[in-house]
Parts: sequence; C-alpha cells; structure tokens
Amino acid sequence: MSNMNYQICTNCVMDTTDSQIVFDEKGVCDHCNTYYSQTLPHWDTGEKGMKELQKVVEKIKKEGEGKDFDCIIGMSGGIDSSYLVYVAKEVLGLRPLVFHVDAGWNSQIAVNNIERIVDHLKLDLYTEVIDWEEMKDLQLSYFKAGVPHIDTPQDHAFFATMYNFASKYKVKYILTGANFSTECIRNPIEWMYYQSDVIQLNDIHQKFGRKPLKKYPLTSILWHKLYLPYVRGIKVIKPLNFVPYIKTEAMQLLQDKFGWQPYPQKHFESRFTKFYESYWLPKKFGYDVRRVQYSSLIVTGQMKREEALEKLKASPFDPSVIQHDFEYIANKLGITTDELQGYFNAPNKTYKDYKSQESIYKVGAKLFKMLGIEKAGKR
Repeated sequence: MSNMNYQICTNCVMDTTDSQIVFDEKGVCDHCNTYYSQTLPHWDTGEKGMKELQKVVEKIKKEGEGKDFDCIIGMSGGIDSSYLVYVAKEVLGLRPLVFHVDAGWNSQIAVNNIERIVDHLKLDLYTEVIDWEEMKDLQLSYFKAGVPHIDTPQDHAFFATMYNFASKYKVKYILTGANFSTECIRNPIEWMYYQSDVIQLNDIHQKFGRKPLKKYPLTSILWHKLYLPYVRGIKVIKPLNFVPYIKTEAMQLLQDKFGWQPYPQKHFESRFTKFYESYWLPKKFGYDVRRVQYSSLIVTGQMKREEALEKLKASPFDPSVIQHDFEYIANKLGITTDELQGYFNAPNKTYKDYKSQESIYKVGAKLFKMLGIEKAGKR
C-alpha cells in the first residue's frame, strides 16, 4: 500500500491496513461510527444493566439447584476470563465449573493464573486436553495454507469442546468473557476469519493435513448458533457486558486478590497466539491487532489516542526473544526453523482461497441484526 493511499482514523487508530475500512467526511472510520450508533446506545453497565443481569443470574441459580455447578466458564488464564470467574463467584454468587481447554500452547503464567484463581475461590476445574498429534497436524495445515488466521485450530477447539461438553452433560448456561469494553472494535474479517467455519477447516486440512481428525473437536455455526440454543436450550451469557469492566482496574484487582500475573498484551496467555499476533500477522501480512485492541479502549474511554499512537511506534514483538520464540514454535510442531521460515516466505493467501460458509455467516448476521441479538468477542 502506498503512503499516498494511507489513512488513519481521526478518532481511533484503525487504518487502511484494514482494506475494507470506510471513513466519513470527518475522517472517522466505520468501526467507530458503528460503535457509537449501534453498540453504545444499547449497552448499559449501570443499574439497568445489573438488573437485567440479575434476572438471568436468578434463573441460573434456580435451574442449578441440587447440581454440583449451575454454569460453566471457559477460562484461558487471560484477563477477560479470569475477571469473569471472579465476578461470577464473588459478585453474582454463582457456582461455576471452570472449564479449561489445553490445546498444547499454554504459557506457564497462564497455568499459574488459572490455578491461583480456582484455588482461592475454591472452584472445581475441568481440563480437556486436545490430542496433540492431531492438533499439530491441523496447525501445520494452516501454516501450509498461507492464510492469516492460523490461530483457528486452537480457537475452534476451545469453542467446540465447551459446546460439546455442555451438550453432553446437559449444562444450560455457558458464561464467556466476550465483552464490549475491550472488544467493541472487531478484527477485520480478512485478518481473522471465523474460527467456527468447519467447512474451511476441513478443506484446509484435507488439502494439507496428513493425519485424520478422529479426536479433534468440531463444531459448526448451525450447531452452536441454532441447534444448541434453540433446540437444546443452551444459552451463552456475557456478564461483562452488564457490569462495569475497566481493564486496568480489573487487572489490579486480580493481582491484589489472587497474585494473578499480567501479560504484555491481550491473548498472550497462549504461546502460539503471542507468536502469531505479535510477529506472524504484522510481519507477514501487515496486520497489527494492537490497533483493534487499542481502538476498543479508546472509544470506551480507557486509553487516549495519543498514547495508542505512541505505543504503536514500538515493535509489536520483542526483538530480543523472537528468535527463541520462532525456534520454540518450530520445535513444538516437529519441523525445522527453515521449514517454518519457508511458510513465512510463501505467497500470502486469504480465507477466500478455500471453501467456506461465509454466505451462511452473512445471512446469520442479518438475521441476528433483525432479532436484535448483540455480538461481541472473537468470532
């Protein structure tokens, strides 16, 4: 992209590295305008929001009477899910089963954070370990495919495992840390395509994989967006959209109460996501997810635009450890650093180069909009 065509939003820090971005006459991007016109007017974290949440909480408690737990919470050890576990237990008085999916990329800090919070709150932890040989094969398939969204195997496994567990054990409520406060600006679809697209996942694996996926958990948009909620009655609740959630204050609370350790950046509880978001995406594709994260904090009043611009001047990855991280990823996947470098140097592809169910998502988005169903968090 030439500098002549470059433009950055005058309100946040989203720019033309998002090829679909649109600016108004004041130079404000469509991400900001969508937030101000569609999200903010319907988002309440005051008394009204708490009353709305309390209605759901009472229902969860009533339906959970006599059971070992009344809901499940997927926990990665990151800020959103960690704070949610605290809110659910200590603020809302729920009895969650903490659910963790180990896809092979946990950082030690993440493991420590999960254990500290679960132990302090005296909650039960259920950990599902994904078959590593299949996970590794699928992960390599995404590298070979040349697409930006190489984190899909990990994210798909997280969602699928939790939905499958809820279905199997007749759990009615799944609480997630998805929220408007830190995620109201969404990653452009060309940066991070839908992780739940099982058609694309299977197409990429069939083209580049070597091992059949016999144990790897699969889901689909029809399964978890239609069948589970409307046939099985499984509901996904996002409590952080109803309570005050200021990232810095939440982090301080978790540190003070539980000895929780912060990460350099959102999503860095996974060693793979850290490598992918800080190095692979910006260096290979020119996509810096810090723009999305900072822009969410800017429009919600948690960060000044000037501060974000200053932070963006720094490298998205730590140059002193990137070689070590590169070697770690290659070794973990059972390949040489030269092979991994070869995938880095290969031509860039997009989700459009493979089979997908994008048309279903578009229809679903229109339907959800008509029904007034809000969305937040990762796809």
